[in-house]
Amino acid sequence: MSQGVTHFLEMGGYARFVWPAFGLAGVLLVGMLVQSLRAYRQRQGELERLQQDGRGRRR
Repeated sequence: MSQGVTHFLEMGGYARFVWPAFGLAGVLLVGMLVQSLRAYRQRQGELERLQQDGRGRRR
């Protein structure tokens, strides 16, 4: 059983190319997620400020 896992992890001799590619893709995806969440929170705060300003002007 462990020989099958080892064989899989070796990726037919291409592991030194495949695993770093997976790692880089994972890091980039996490970075994009963090950036998106920060931008979302920033836009939410901006929207709330604009809505509050709009309410004050109408009265």
